[in-house]
Order: sequence, then C-alpha cells, then structure tokens
Amino acid sequence: MSKSVLLTIARQSIEEVLQAERSINRETLLQEYPILNQPMATEITLYLNNKIRGNSKSESPQRSLLDDIIHNAKIAAFQDENFDPLVTSEYLHTAIELTLFSAEGPLSHKSDPILKDQ
Repeated sequence: MSKSVLLTIARQSIEEVLQAERSINRETLLQEYPILNQPMATEITLYLNNKIRGNSKSESPQRSLLDDIIHNAKIAAFQDENFDPLVTSEYLHTAIELTLFSAEGPLSHKSDPILKDQ
C-alpha cells in the first residue's frame, strides 16, 4: 500500500465533514488493503502556510489503522483546542502530515496542499 492511499484517507476524512457527506468506502478499502484493519496508532498534523494548523495523536493502537487515520484527521481539523475549526478556504491550502507508529518505529508522510500559494 502506498503512502498516497493513507494521505488520501486523511484528506477524505476532512472532506466528509466539510461536504457533509460520506465519501470513504470502508469495505472496499479494507478488502484492497487488509493492513488497514490492523491496530496502529497515528498522528495527523495539518499545516497552513508551513505553520501547524491542527494536530491529533493516538497514544496507543486502540483502533484499526483506517479508523485511527479517520479519527485523527477529523480531530486535527475540527476539534484541536488550539485552533478554530478548519474551513474550506483554509483546507484547500493545507498540507497534511501523517505519522504511523509501527513496531519498526515512526514513519511519516506529508502531502502537498490542494492549492499552492502563488
């Protein structure tokens, strides 16, 4: 499974809230990528203009990888106590960093914003 699949899940999790509709097909993802059903802790950090705009981290692997990414993406975007909830205009310029806490150690991947500043 590629890092882009994981980052896409994080991005779609935020979009589900902004668009008020479900877009993540959990059954298909779990069939295609069985590892998403394994317990794993994650951290999602959002960046706007290279500054942290939201963060959520699991302390231990209590949920499946899929559920943990979805949970932490939504918490980072809309419930981080240090920030107001993310709005669409900010989201379009937000980069997402996903860190997986595996037995081999932390693995981190970062996406580019949908719209890059000129």
